[in-house]
Amino acid sequence: MTHPTTQPDLVAAAHEVMLQNGFQPDFPPEVEREIAALPADPSPEAARAAGARDLRGLLWSSIDNPESRDLDQVEYAEAVAGGAIRLMVGVADVDAFVPKGSATDEHALANTTSVYTGVAVFPMLPERLSTDLTSLNEGEDRLAIVIEMDVLEDGTVERFGAYRALVHNRAKLDYESVGDWMEGDGPTPAKAAAVPGLEAQLRLQHEASRRLRGLRQRRGALNLDTLEPRPVVADGKVIDIQLVTRNPARDLIESYMVAANNAAARYLVEQGSVSIRRVVRTPRRWDRLVALAADLGESLPAEPDSVALNAFLARRRQADPAHFPDLSLAVVKLLGPGEYVLERRLDAARRGDGHFGLAVADYVHSTAPNRRYPDLVTQRLIKGTQDPAPPPYTDRELDEIARRCTEREDAARKVERAMRKRAAAALMAGRVGDEFVAVVTGASPKGTYVRIISPPVEGRVVGGSRGLDVGDTVRVTLVGVDQDKGFIDFAHEEEGTERKLERQHRKRAAAERLRSRVGELFDAEVTGATPRGTWVRLLDQPAGYEGKVVRGAHDLEKGQRVRVRLVDADSVHGFIDFEYEPGVEPRKRERTERKRNAARALRGRVGQRFEAEVTGITAKATWVRTLSPRSDVEGRLVRGARGVSKGDRVRVVLLAADPKRGYIDFARE
Repeated sequence: MTHPTTQPDLVAAAHEVMLQNGFQPDFPPEVEREIAALPADPSPEAARAAGARDLRGLLWSSIDNPESRDLDQVEYAEAVAGGAIRLMVGVADVDAFVPKGSATDEHALANTTSVYTGVAVFPMLPERLSTDLTSLNEGEDRLAIVIEMDVLEDGTVERFGAYRALVHNRAKLDYESVGDWMEGDGPTPAKAAAVPGLEAQLRLQHEASRRLRGLRQRRGALNLDTLEPRPVVADGKVIDIQLVTRNPARDLIESYMVAANNAAARYLVEQGSVSIRRVVRTPRRWDRLVALAADLGESLPAEPDSVALNAFLARRRQADPAHFPDLSLAVVKLLGPGEYVLERRLDAARRGDGHFGLAVADYVHSTAPNRRYPDLVTQRLIKGTQDPAPPPYTDRELDEIARRCTEREDAARKVERAMRKRAAAALMAGRVGDEFVAVVTGASPKGTYVRIISPPVEGRVVGGSRGLDVGDTVRVTLVGVDQDKGFIDFAHEEEGTERKLERQHRKRAAAERLRSRVGELFDAEVTGATPRGTWVRLLDQPAGYEGKVVRGAHDLEKGQRVRVRLVDADSVHGFIDFEYEPGVEPRKRERTERKRNAARALRGRVGQRFEAEVTGITAKATWVRTLSPRSDVEGRLVRGARGVSKGDRVRVVLLAADPKRGYIDFARE
């Protein structure tokens, strides 16, 4: 393994990996010529002549990542008779600008998907389409296919339809600000407050989402919350790996996407049309899911059952929300991937496999035609049911497209995984020899893989993997990094593995039994006090009720009897955390509240630079205070802290801002 300190050109590497996996990352001249000849804007008169309804007067809005420019979807809801909510999902009418058989269409079919590598995006369609003419941009009139549904109070969809329309996005909102507002942890998003009636509109949309999600979960839709790591890049360099987590705004968009895709599939059946279905079959490793549940004191049936699995996941989310994503990750790894298939059988009683994870029998992809080719095909099939012309595709064509899309989706995952690995390797190159806590994410004859908890980086266990399986929590040492190949190698101390895993099972069980007692005080004995941490054992509990003192531990000594407060019980990893209140100074609690407020204000500024001063250095952390462009932010210097002294002026990049925990993390440039 090589350990260069200079990061490679990751954008060039991503381009090369695209080529290696059979993609066409560059648009050929004939596509560029087609795009250059397109009109600047849709004509309302031409749209109405083509049968499009003029719905520009409705309060359409979108919710996406702040940096997203390819907006495929807008939403609107209104109350109707009988307590139902009429939900409209407007999907970008890509087919209006990309006719079947055009050079642009052929290029899109060759790739079938946009590829998001973290360091560069390789769009399925040229940017003039995906980020302009077919993007449902704020303040622009755009053509759309509207999927309309009436959502009853129990979440069922009573009626549905699909039609062409002209729409106008009143506000491009983002997941974080809308999610904070919906959780009561933030103000009304500024853009929503600026549009009269939009705040009430979003509340109605939230209610529709609640109804849809409730029904899906009752039917067995898996209540997963996977961790989605993505690199933070500044000036072409990877400075951190961040996790994207769920919130009510993401849940809202997901529930609308699932409902619209289900309604589109049912609409095509109702119209007598074939389709390309998205299916996820039953899990390949159900036995391991049963074993993971047993570790947590739960039982699953011997045969795959999505309702039972979802009920288990729902209980785990409620019991241990902070650590539920790691359990979700293990479940996702054990479920296996989805695929596209041609659905010819139009008799509902005879239709084939559905989507195990979403608990729906009828499912197509329809809501992202800028980014996925199957969605563009579905759009054409919907239009085909409303035109007198012959259907746009033969069964043979659809079958070939379905196979192509599945194969390219697999290839896209390989590209994205390869670039995530290279980005992670670039970040970890200077940390060979460091020890980390990790979760086993894969275990097969081909190898054992782990994801360390912080930063969320995945790598292979090249030594000491015997006896490890998906879901185990272990301590590993980084032994090698190859930035050019994206290899990250860990070693696990194999001696005593069986004993350690058995201890982990006991600690998971202990953590689970303590979950309901967070906040209570316990009598304990200090069993260890080292620079790495201080641990205590509860005196009135059985063996296994041990944990770490995460706050107020600096004056504790081994053998000391203390009274500690339980602050966290993580039954996924088997971690139990305590606070020793006499060791926590009141000013630190006040500082934490200030940092929460500062983190909330900084949430949208990750990647920005600040002038700062080093204010403190301890064995555990280095602290800085920003001087400009604002001078009231304190946080940890988690990258590049070596060699600095208190009082030094440094230039830093904001890596993370977590309002819930009050964490603000910086990296030195």
